[in-house]
Amino acid sequence: MGRVEGKIAIITGGGTGIGRATAHRLAEEGAIVTIADVNEEKGRAVAEELGGVAAFVLHDVRDEASWQRLMDDVARRHGRPDILHNNAGILSRQKTQWLDDTDMEHWRAIQAVNVEGVFLGCKYGVAAMLVGGRAKGGAGGGAIVNMSSIAGLVGTPGAIAYGASKGAVRQMTKSVAIDCAKKGLGIRCNSVHPGIIRTEMGDAVMDLGGGDPDRKWAASIRNVPMGEEGQAVDVANCVLFLASDEARHVTGAELVVDGGLTAI
Repeated sequence: MGRVEGKIAIITGGGTGIGRATAHRLAEEGAIVTIADVNEEKGRAVAEELGGVAAFVLHDVRDEASWQRLMDDVARRHGRPDILHNNAGILSRQKTQWLDDTDMEHWRAIQAVNVEGVFLGCKYGVAAMLVGGRAKGGAGGGAIVNMSSIAGLVGTPGAIAYGASKGAVRQMTKSVAIDCAKKGLGIRCNSVHPGIIRTEMGDAVMDLGGGDPDRKWAASIRNVPMGEEGQAVDVANCVLFLASDEARHVTGAELVVDGGLTAI
């Protein structure tokens, strides 16, 4: 039996990178997966890769009505969701993101996806997980895993809006976790904080601010104590753990996946 056998999972931003890797890992361990993504082509491709255990729903995390449609769609097909991975996020909409060149339009665009999208996910995710009555504690109520970053733990002067958004996700996760625990909902909420990960987002990080991306990759990897960049599956495995009943006593935690970078 798989580690999340028969559980109903929703993954936002599941069409690429860590979201795609997580969709594969959850499906491999027995979950029934809904890929929710604003990119229809890539989202459908992942659902097709997974076959009968997966479906795609076009979804914009910034739109409250889109969240209601997503939860209604999952309820019609499967019933109450067990797992929500709030993974969708963006890094930037321009080449630089310093304090003096980040205008309010740029700032708000990042917060809308990375912060408001996670807030709406938690709000509608908790409500959907409670359909049919409150859980009686333990692992049965559900698991929410929010994607933050090491940028939510340390200063990011060259990515100020992104870092602020990921810090907000870190704090929000703890607030949701305690709210659910104190109310006895049986819903756990944790955050994952990737470091230097070889994905499209990782490439975008190296492209931010200009310069040679290959040289910036090499320099970044040299700073990692374990001497290598992470892979999307490394993060996906951590999401799998937090989503599974193995983590039944873990809530409000931040799981860092950075090869020791923030431990220096």
